[in-house]
Amino acid sequence: MSLMEAKGVTRRFGGLTAVNAVDFRVEQGEIVGLIGPNGAGKTTFFNLISGFLRPDEGEIRFDGQSIIGHKPSDICKRGMTRTFQIVKPFPEMTVTDNVMVGAFNHHRDRAAARAKASEVIELVGLGPQAAKLGRELTVAGRKRVELAKALATEPKLMLLDEVMAGLTPSEVAGMIEVLGRVRAAGVTMVIVEHVMQVIMNLSDRIYVLHHGEAIAEGAPDQIVSDAKVTKAYLGESFVAEAGGGAAS
Repeated sequence: MSLMEAKGVTRRFGGLTAVNAVDFRVEQGEIVGLIGPNGAGKTTFFNLISGFLRPDEGEIRFDGQSIIGHKPSDICKRGMTRTFQIVKPFPEMTVTDNVMVGAFNHHRDRAAARAKASEVIELVGLGPQAAKLGRELTVAGRKRVELAKALATEPKLMLLDEVMAGLTPSEVAGMIEVLGRVRAAGVTMVIVEHVMQVIMNLSDRIYVLHHGEAIAEGAPDQIVSDAKVTKAYLGESFVAEAGGGAAS
């Protein structure tokens, strides 16, 4: 049984079909990449599987049970959480207090929530900044707070929406190290990302969305050599740099 599975998921906005009959699965322990051009439907799909939107058609199961119609907060309590592209920590709260907001998902006692927050703050490398206010953080710091807040909910599956966006190359390298520690801690991940070298190096499998449809799925080397993906998204220059060749 897959940890999360979507079958035939479709969502329309008026006359626009944003996500069209998408099949998608995630196995326990995997890192699954989700890529595609801007407007391909990636964030809409995240909103569907995390409960922020309801599909018009299809089925979504998490940990063996349907989650269609469940609130995002209920889905989070079941063990699926997400981050957002635009990160906005509470500006007048410390890093620790920001992360405690996530910890309250399972810990109503403040001491227990603080202990959980401290644990994940160390995991993401924010220990020295734990007492800083949200407004004092760099972009990289805010990204790590967002990640820590999600981890503090104690997820089985974490959906990461462009955690590398806006980071410098050295900050990207640091975030890759952090995600390696998160994986080692037993958290399964789905990652939406435009930094292709990152997604290719981190992912066990990759799905490609284009115009709301899943046009390819496979290991990174399969995706790089897929002609449909090259034409729709990656481009010949990336394939050449990656050492792949588009198949006919």
